[in-house]
Amino acid sequence: MAEVSFYILSSALIQDKYLFACKLIEKAYRNGQFCYILTDNNEQSQLLDDLLWTFRAGSFIPHEIYNGLTPNSDNVVLIGTVKAPEQSQSLLFNLSSKYPEDILKTKRILEILDNCEVTKAAGRNRYRQYQQAGLSVTTHNIS
Repeated sequence: MAEVSFYILSSALIQDKYLFACKLIEKAYRNGQFCYILTDNNEQSQLLDDLLWTFRAGSFIPHEIYNGLTPNSDNVVLIGTVKAPEQSQSLLFNLSSKYPEDILKTKRILEILDNCEVTKAAGRNRYRQYQQAGLSVTTHNIS
């Protein structure tokens, strides 16, 4: 069963949410975890793709946008709007506004919420869905 962690940022700026996500993604990568980043749309996927190259000087996180086809490598962070491929399901960054599909093989889900009421309301709905699914949920307030 997956463990879910919500990170609630004090900032309402979407850019701060993405920068925080990049830092967590980098930490996961350095720990040998190749994750999947679920987004709402292709524009959001492209923004994260660009940001992962530029968010910090000297940082290198191999990644690619996933469109349902077999990735070029197993050792890469994937970004996409569709269900994660099997080899990338253990760690899921949910940056979308929806409840992730088919999380049976997921070990950990990270949710990052900015301090915007719309975002927090959608996050509360997912929080309830995770609890109803019997998943362990923790919350971290980030200032």
